[in-house]
Amino acid sequence: MPLTDFGTPCFEKGAKAMVKSLTDAERKNALSELKDWRRAEGRDAILRSFKFKNFSEAWGFMCRVALLAETQDHHPEWSNVYNRVEILLSTHDCNGLSERDLKLARAIDALLG
Repeated sequence: MPLTDFGTPCFEKGAKAMVKSLTDAERKNALSELKDWRRAEGRDAILRSFKFKNFSEAWGFMCRVALLAETQDHHPEWSNVYNRVEILLSTHDCNGLSERDLKLARAIDALLG
């Protein structure tokens, strides 16, 4: 089963549940809802940058996101430099953006109030 075509279902590892990559219309709607997220250049993914007062606040945020991601069994790609955190979300099992990414992005946004 191809994994690269948008809208193509694929199997989620372990669970054997189908995960479907988002259609173009779903992507557009999602990005209009998730105002601070943007499409990642050269990837079928979304990206958001965060800036905190200091390293300790950034690290604390990352810890909260890690616990949240673990409960969803969906883990971000991310980087941290001092007070900055960058999070990239993409569903590797589908080689692209899925509803799992949107769910995690919404939950991350909710952490910040």
